[in-house]
Amino acid sequence: MILILVSVCAPLGNACLAKGMTSLPELSMAHPFALFAAVFTPWVALGIALLIGFFASYLTALSWADLSYVMLATAWGNVVVELLSHFCLHEQVSFQRWLGVALITLGVAFVAPGPSRTVQPALNDSALVEKGVPR
Repeated sequence: MILILVSVCAPLGNACLAKGMTSLPELSMAHPFALFAAVFTPWVALGIALLIGFFASYLTALSWADLSYVMLATAWGNVVVELLSHFCLHEQVSFQRWLGVALITLGVAFVAPGPSRTVQPALNDSALVEKGVPR
C-alpha cells in the first residue's frame, strides 16, 4: 500500500503543480513574492500536499526496504505521469517518451521479483571482535 502511495502521490502532485503553474502568468526568480503567492493557489497547494504525502510514504518505504527496491517498485509512477500529462494536462507526449515508459515498465517487471531487503551476512565471533563489538 505504501509503494502505491509513493507511485501515485508524486505524479498526481506534480500534475497539480503543472496545472496550477500554467494557469499563472510566467514567473521568474526576479520576483520571489510572486513565487510565494503561487503557493497559495488551489492547484499548487494541492500539489504540495500530495508531494508531502509522497515524501511521508517514501520515507516509510525506505524504513523497511532498500533504496534500489523502492525506486524500482515506484517506477510505475512514470506511467502515471505520462497518462496524466496526456489525458489531464492535454500535453503532446511523443512516441519516444511512450517508448521510454514502456522500457522502464519492462525493466521494472524484469527485476521486481527480487527481495525488498538485502540480507547482510551474519558476522561470526572473530569478525565481531575485529569490529570492536563486545561479547
